[in-house]
Amino acid sequence: MTACDFDGWARQQLLDVEAALVAWVPADAPAGLGEAMRYGVLDGGKRLRALLVLAACDAVAGDRAAALRAAVASELIHAYSLVHDDMPCMDDDVLRRGKPTVHVKYGQALAMLAGDAMQALAFEVLTPEGDAVPVALQARLCALLARSAGHAGMAGGQAIDLASIGARLDEAALRDMHRRKTGALLQASVLMGAACGIPDERAWRALSDYGAAVGLAFQVVDDILDVTQESETLGKTAGKDEHQNKPTYVSVLGLEAARSHALELRDQAHAALAASGLADAARLALLADKVVERDS
Repeated sequence: MTACDFDGWARQQLLDVEAALVAWVPADAPAGLGEAMRYGVLDGGKRLRALLVLAACDAVAGDRAAALRAAVASELIHAYSLVHDDMPCMDDDVLRRGKPTVHVKYGQALAMLAGDAMQALAFEVLTPEGDAVPVALQARLCALLARSAGHAGMAGGQAIDLASIGARLDEAALRDMHRRKTGALLQASVLMGAACGIPDERAWRALSDYGAAVGLAFQVVDDILDVTQESETLGKTAGKDEHQNKPTYVSVLGLEAARSHALELRDQAHAALAASGLADAARLALLADKVVERDS
C-alpha cells in the first residue's frame, strides 16, 4: 500500500467516524449537556483510536458495521478522559485540540457530567438493539473497552500519574504508568477491531503485541513533543509536564534516548505484524509509522 492509498483510506474512515459521532452524540441532551458533549468530542483530534479499530478490522476481514461502532466508542472514551483530565482537580489545563477545554467553556460541573455521559454513551453505542451486532460480539467489545478504561487501564494510570508529581520514577515504573494511562486504550482499539473478525490465536496475540508497542510509542512521542513543540502546533499547552514536575520519558531517559526508544517501539510493532500471519496489515504498519513520525 502506498502512502497515497493510505491517506485516501484514512480520509474516508475519518469522514465515516465523524458522521457517526454527529449522528450518535445527542444535541438535545438536557440543560446544555448535549452541547458540551459535542464540543468535547466533535471536530478535533487525530482519531488514532478509531483508525486502529478500523485498520485492525480490515486486516482480519471483519464486520465493518460493528467496527465503526467500536471506533466511535473508543473516541468517546478517549474524549471523556480528556475532559476529566483537563479539569482543575486533575491536570488543570485550559487548551485542548486548539480550543478552550470543556470546563473553561461550560464550567466544571457540566464538564464533569459531559465526560460521564460520553463514557456511558460509548457502551450504549456498542450495544444496539436488534441484530446489527451479535450479542456475543457486543459483550466482547464492551469487556475490552471497559478493561482498558478502568482501574487496570486508563483510570489506574491517571491515578499513578497524579501520585507521581514530583516523584522520581525509574523507566519500568514509568512504562507501567503509561501502559495503563495511554497504551491500554490504544491496544484495546486494535483488539476491538480484531474482535470484529475471527482471527486465530497467532494473529490475536500478534495484534495484542502490536497494540501494546504502538500505545507506548504514542506516549513516548507525546513526551518528546511536549518539550520540542509550541502550543500552537500541539493544540494543547506545551511544556506542561515539566512545569508540573511530572516524570516523562524525556526526564527519565533524556531526549535522544527517548527518540531512540520510540523507534524501537515502532520496530517492535512492525515485527509483531510480520509474525501475525495476516495477509494485509499494511494499514496498521503505516499507522505505527505515523505515530512515531507525527509532530503534534
